Amino acid sequence: MTNEVFEFEFDDRYRRLLGLLGIRPDTCRVVVGDDHVRVAFGPWKVATDLANLAGAELSGPYSAIKAIGPRVSLSDRGLTFGTGTRQGVCLRFRRPIGPLRHPGLTVTVADPRALMERLLVRTPGSGGP
Repeated sequence: MTNEVFEFEFDDRYRRLLGLLGIRPDTCRVVVGDDHVRVAFGPWKVATDLANLAGAELSGPYSAIKAIGPRVSLSDRGLTFGTGTRQGVCLRFRRPIGPLRHPGLTVTVADPRALMERLLVRTPGSGGP
């Protein structure tokens, strides 16, 4: 089983604040395996099977008030793990995840396009190899 790790992009303006929450480069990552996606964001962690991914899309830029830190959207319960405002990837789930039943998760990784490529190739039913 192969795992590919995607690091978060940390905006220096928010690094100190995030560090107080335990959110640091060494505690944050997205790991995509052959059959799963796992996300660590400081003390917060989520995981799901790749078969649960309904899609993924690039998003951003964001306003800091809506994107920095762990966030839950009041409108749709979507989850955000944000360390920057430039760009991220929004993962949409077939079955919501977590105790609050999150229908999606946005992550602000350093290379969002590479994460998208990995997900599109590895997601079951995507037509990839």
